[in-house]
Amino acid sequence: MGKLVHDDVLDGAWDVLDQADIMTVCAGQPTTRTEAITTNKLADVAMTPNTDYTKANGSVSGRKVTVASKSAVPVDTSGTADHIALCDATRLLYVTTCTAQVMTGGNTVNIPSWAAEIADPT
Repeated sequence: MGKLVHDDVLDGAWDVLDQADIMTVCAGQPTTRTEAITTNKLADVAMTPNTDYTKANGSVSGRKVTVASKSAVPVDTSGTADHIALCDATRLLYVTTCTAQVMTGGNTVNIPSWAAEIADPT
């Protein structure tokens, strides 16, 4: 017997992520909102809910969300960036890895667009 999930079910996850109002570049994987916005944060940029996130069909299957790029983001703290985090006012919503890059406080960083995908069940 086959499996099926409606796009609206998968988009429900992206609807929650779509409310993230800050993206942070982190040194090390944050496991809490506090770590993402203070302890591990090297740089941060405001995100606009319902604007900086684009839902579409997945590249393989299911659904994906593409997070908008951000340019010239001020680097607050020196360190090696290896994670990106998305948070709303109270929660750490999503963490992903990025190519490790040494960052120096006082400089800027460009964050390219990136996507996350939820596959259809198999």
